[in-house]
Amino acid sequence: MKRRNFVQDTFTAGIALSMIGVYSCKSKEKQEESVADTDMKKTGPMLQLSLAQWSMHRMINDQGMNPYLFAEKAKEWGFAGLEYVSQLYEKELKEKAFSKEAMNDFVKRSLEESTKHGMQNLIIMIDHEGDLSAADKMERKKAVENHLKWVDAAAALGCHSVRVNLMGSKIATEWVPASVDGLTQLSTYAKTKNVNVIVENHGGFSSNAAMLVDVIKQVGLPNCGTLPDFGNFCVKREDGSYFSSPCIEEYDRYQGIQELMPYAKAVSAKSHDFDEKGNEIHTDYARMLEIVENAGYSGYIGVEYEGSSLGEEEGILATKKLLLKLMAVAT
Repeated sequence: MKRRNFVQDTFTAGIALSMIGVYSCKSKEKQEESVADTDMKKTGPMLQLSLAQWSMHRMINDQGMNPYLFAEKAKEWGFAGLEYVSQLYEKELKEKAFSKEAMNDFVKRSLEESTKHGMQNLIIMIDHEGDLSAADKMERKKAVENHLKWVDAAAALGCHSVRVNLMGSKIATEWVPASVDGLTQLSTYAKTKNVNVIVENHGGFSSNAAMLVDVIKQVGLPNCGTLPDFGNFCVKREDGSYFSSPCIEEYDRYQGIQELMPYAKAVSAKSHDFDEKGNEIHTDYARMLEIVENAGYSGYIGVEYEGSSLGEEEGILATKKLLLKLMAVAT
């Protein structure tokens, strides 16, 4: 996609344009373009914004919001694309044992809502379906099988990708080959459905960008790539868990995004807290966007607010506002 250019024309009173597509710009007016217009031309391909449904997980899990309101709310907040999260539909799907009928109903209802609100379905983020990097071969195979129904759902929704986690072995020499095998199995199936399998840096060895890139290279399939996340670079926590305790070893996030971008099929703008000027205090968004755009990326950037200092809607909109400001896109 090419970034739009906005030219500030000066019109005298009473003059109207009667022809669409014909514009006359004086050289003086070109010289008086704003700094924002000039910056837009420098930044390259236009990026669009999508909403990661995880940004709404408290609304859904704690406040009882219907997850099928996702498209309506995302449209209301000014987004163009949808990134679904499988676990936010688990309650009703588990009650029906993830039957084919239950999965078909998920697709039908989600497709109806996204169509009604003119939204683009992009990704299903898959959680709680087993460890694709498990050291045990049979456990890994079962995890792959558990993911297949979501690949089918993504294809039916018109999503370009499913996001997976590479959790499993915590021994590096086991994790790499196990990850390669699990991803290869899943990506081989997903290729038949025209769906990408993308890995998020999401804790443990997957947050070591160099190790994750090595895995992606070894898989070597065109539909297997990455989902670089601005904020998920904790490699090791105090209690050895993925998410439950303070981080004691973190990969450099800017180096990590730089390394992951050549394989990126989506990007996640993780946010937590903002200063009085509206900047994210943990991540230099301007620097991140420069890395993303210098990589030639021209897809969607997903807003994923995960903080607690703001309400979810407020945090979502604060993240969106910051991205639009830095992307110099007119709202």
